[in-house]
Amino acid sequence: MVIRHTFILFALSCTFQCQSPESKNHDPYWDSFRNLSISSFEEGNTAVLSALNADVFVTQEWSSDGDQALRLDMKYDEKKSGVELSFPQHLDVSKFKDLTLVFEAKNPGPHSTHLYCVIKAEDGTSMRRSASIGPGESTSLYYQIEGDFVKSDSDFRDYPDPWGTKSLPMKTRGLMANNTYNKIASIQFYTQNTLFDKSLIIDNLRFVETPPISHDYLAGIIDKYGQPQGDFEGKIISNEQLKKLANEELEQLAAEGTMAGRSKYGGWANGPKLEATGYFRTEKIEDKWALVDPEGHIFFSSGIANVRLANTTTFTGRDFRNDTVRWRDPEDVTPEDSRGMIELSEAVTATSYVAYPERFKIFQELPAYDDPLANHFSYRREQYIGPFEHGETFSFYQANLERRYGEPTPGAHLEKWVDVTLDRFRNWGFTSFGNWAGNEFFHLNRMPYFANGWIIGDFNTVKSGMDYWGPMPDVFDLEFTRRVKITVDVVAKEVKGNPWCIGVFIDNEKGWGKQGTPNSTYGIVLHGLNQDVEKSPIKRHFLTLLKNKYVSIKKLNNAWETDVLSWEILANGIDYREKESFSEEMVQDLSDLLFAYADQYFRVVHDALEEAMPNHMYMGCRFATWGLGPEVRQAAKKYVDVFSINYYQEGIGKKYWEFLDEIDKPAIIGEWHIGVQESGLYHPGVIHASDRSDRGKMYKDYLQSVLDNPYMVGAHWFQYIDSPTSGRAHDGENYNVGFVTTADVPYPELVQAVKEIHHNIYENRYNSE
Repeated sequence: MVIRHTFILFALSCTFQCQSPESKNHDPYWDSFRNLSISSFEEGNTAVLSALNADVFVTQEWSSDGDQALRLDMKYDEKKSGVELSFPQHLDVSKFKDLTLVFEAKNPGPHSTHLYCVIKAEDGTSMRRSASIGPGESTSLYYQIEGDFVKSDSDFRDYPDPWGTKSLPMKTRGLMANNTYNKIASIQFYTQNTLFDKSLIIDNLRFVETPPISHDYLAGIIDKYGQPQGDFEGKIISNEQLKKLANEELEQLAAEGTMAGRSKYGGWANGPKLEATGYFRTEKIEDKWALVDPEGHIFFSSGIANVRLANTTTFTGRDFRNDTVRWRDPEDVTPEDSRGMIELSEAVTATSYVAYPERFKIFQELPAYDDPLANHFSYRREQYIGPFEHGETFSFYQANLERRYGEPTPGAHLEKWVDVTLDRFRNWGFTSFGNWAGNEFFHLNRMPYFANGWIIGDFNTVKSGMDYWGPMPDVFDLEFTRRVKITVDVVAKEVKGNPWCIGVFIDNEKGWGKQGTPNSTYGIVLHGLNQDVEKSPIKRHFLTLLKNKYVSIKKLNNAWETDVLSWEILANGIDYREKESFSEEMVQDLSDLLFAYADQYFRVVHDALEEAMPNHMYMGCRFATWGLGPEVRQAAKKYVDVFSINYYQEGIGKKYWEFLDEIDKPAIIGEWHIGVQESGLYHPGVIHASDRSDRGKMYKDYLQSVLDNPYMVGAHWFQYIDSPTSGRAHDGENYNVGFVTTADVPYPELVQAVKEIHHNIYENRYNSE
């Protein structure tokens, strides 16, 4: 029976047992621990199965425990495609001290399947993890829900396997969550926004009491090169090996040179010649948008974001009693994660102490303060997400550059890094940098780039409910306007009118609101309405708009179906954020107010850029997919030259992107990436491939989907360098998302795939007929 839009009830006995029945495929490691069978999809099992945009049925083609298993045939381009197993009586797991989900899976299809799993508790608490299973592969997977593994906070997004099992760990999505699960309401398995139909067979679902973990299992897991302990492909074991690899790559780059067929700026040398304005611009060519380089060549921006050294540091666990390292300039426009290395004086390092012992002990070896590599220590005055208030940091990547290229003169390894990076980009076929290129590249005039700025300062803020990166600015606060001008002026001074600068990104992944209920969609407006008009510029502006429209409070009450006694009461602030129902007129007003807010934001930024940098395009704020509603799109459309969207999926489908027809503006992917678990790092990143070869294939599939979209004028991979294995200082991300390792060694499978698709990137996009 195929389950599509209905659900089916399986009778299922959920009993505690000390050992699972003998199985053909599952990892026997879990058998010696207390477990609770959820479903093996045999006769006599109980669970409610609901298909989620997928074909779901019991099959006998493969099973890990018995004769039957559950097959999911999942559909491409669906936001979610899979199955939900719900438990009307809720599974009681309170007898477990800690909890881990274990199951087996087989991928019968030709593509790797990046599987997501969400477990929801009776109280609505949920947790999501994911893993990639390769074509034809069958494996055990585990998903730790509770236990020391989850509770630990040593500044990792995810951790090494603490048990050394043969099972594939499902990796956390977002942040670790230390929740308590007494009763389980449902489990979902699904794919999302895929480019191809995917299939998976799952079997023998069970909860297992989380095995004990050694108290010091993290001790010494990071070696002197910043690599994880253990063996993996490409591991560096000596300085001599690093130098040998560097010399071999330098010879190869010199022999091959720049990819052929490119103009001075990386455009299509052999393509049609358009008007040359001396700067980058956009033009629609028949039905496809394009960038045009300063000489008039068609240009597609394929690049890598975050090519800089600012994000290569990781916390060591030490801090200093000398407060001078924590001083801030109140007029500073540079966020903490974008600051360069901070030189530590002897007066500072003399006050060093171990502030976080659990963190400090993860490192096998750090240089002494009088070691030649001690210049790679730095300092962070704050951590955005994580357990550290502030502290010492170290850049293993920069130390490895010095080991790799030597240091005949001070700073020589950094100069060599710039040259090698540019040679790599031109050889690999990239046409530009993405966002956050180090400004040491700006005036070498060898690779087009994007400048960037952040609007930070002491202005009023509001909250949307989607405030992962912090609250939103009160854009009607005059201090916001002043800080925009200060930021843009700094960017303009850095760029100096250079035609190699394609455009400017301002801000990143702003929390405009999550599409759904009025409460989540219009969080900014609802928060603004709750403010005191005497203290809040946004409230003053909103109140003015409402008074102009309704004149009397009675008319507003009739439209909103409310009973506000006076404008004065509304001016003092009313909290509608928990309101259960909204009239159509109130929803329309919330929509209009959100548009007014977004219009002010984009207008202020646009006008500042137009005044200071009139020849450079405004690339927007790099929208996240969860913050791009119609009001914000329509406001941005008036001011940005190119829509920038960070899109972490397997590729560009059609359903999500229908809004591009509505706005008819060029668009660019600001961030995307794909990683693997076999890299040695403890987390693959947001999107997973099954292995390094599959990573290269998925890169080509993603970029091809961008090339096939008529509105897309570029895509920027995030990022150039793997995250520090021990987590970047900003927020603990420890992802395998780089083109090069923390030892500055390129991933050959990824490089080869990139060169293959870049070789004919312009012909592919514009001569596809």
